[in-house]
Amino acid sequence: MPAAGYTLQTGFAGIISANLGFYNYEEKEAKISNIATSITYSEYNQIILPLTANIWFNQGNYNFVSDNRYISYPSSIYGLGGRTDPNKARTINFSGLKLHNKLVKSFSGNWMAGLGLYYDQFWNITVLDPSTKKISTLIQKELGKSETAVGPIANILYDSRTNQINPDKGTYFNLLYRYNATQLGSDNNWQALVIDSRKYFTFPANSKNVLAFWNLEWLTLSGKIPYLTMPSTGWDDQYNSGRGYIQSRFRGRNMSYLESEYRFQISRNGLFGGVVFANVQSFSGDLSSTYATLLPGYGAGVRFKINKHSKTNICLDYGIGKNGLGGFYVNLGEVF
Repeated sequence: MPAAGYTLQTGFAGIISANLGFYNYEEKEAKISNIATSITYSEYNQIILPLTANIWFNQGNYNFVSDNRYISYPSSIYGLGGRTDPNKARTINFSGLKLHNKLVKSFSGNWMAGLGLYYDQFWNITVLDPSTKKISTLIQKELGKSETAVGPIANILYDSRTNQINPDKGTYFNLLYRYNATQLGSDNNWQALVIDSRKYFTFPANSKNVLAFWNLEWLTLSGKIPYLTMPSTGWDDQYNSGRGYIQSRFRGRNMSYLESEYRFQISRNGLFGGVVFANVQSFSGDLSSTYATLLPGYGAGVRFKINKHSKTNICLDYGIGKNGLGGFYVNLGEVF
């Protein structure tokens, strides 16, 4: 379906999106598979083209997760850590390709383990900052013209949700270790650990309302991680963290993130709904592993159901961050 949206990062944007939810096997608690894609062109001449898949097969014993994205992306950067000045953004342009694919197999109930390959590349990195030529030259030298990170991943997953598009119950725990090596084409040798935990409750118990919690720990274990690949606001796998702040507002070697959201029905048939949410994030700087300022955000939004079988919603939220920052956020499917 066609749509229009607005975020701090993109300005006004036109979107065409498609979403397919389906079952690969028949069981009472069968998990729904999902394939989604869209194309976005923004006011700031950005192009965003994702193709994602989360497919369950062999009676739910195997799960294939694929996250592939092309972006052409004029955007702002602010430096490292949680104390950067919001008035000192530097504008850069780049193209990016993300190919993240993994396959996990059940070894005990909802516990699964597997391997995959992650590839990230950024090229044509150009500083567009209108400040002095000297500052632009220094930034360009630090960033370089391109970045590449490629290597295997090892994954342990627990997922008791039956619907990953719009979870209403269950637990999700994802522990992912990433190893990047120059022998495989990476610019540097580095290692990272991502711990993603989510929990969903029906609240009140006899309602269709959901209280959800999300914790994301994104840690650099060793080595020099490329700047654009570092943990950053809004650069999680679904680009959803940090509502209340512009994407890339904070960045560091390590990121800690916590969010809670309450989802409630407005219409009895579930066509319209609403949410309220609050989050907090913190980042360590370039050399230090110490976390700095806590950075809160909060807001509310509305939901419009576009597929009653997969329970897919168009999500329109307004988030408010520290120092009066804020903006709209549009998503296909729940934020987490």
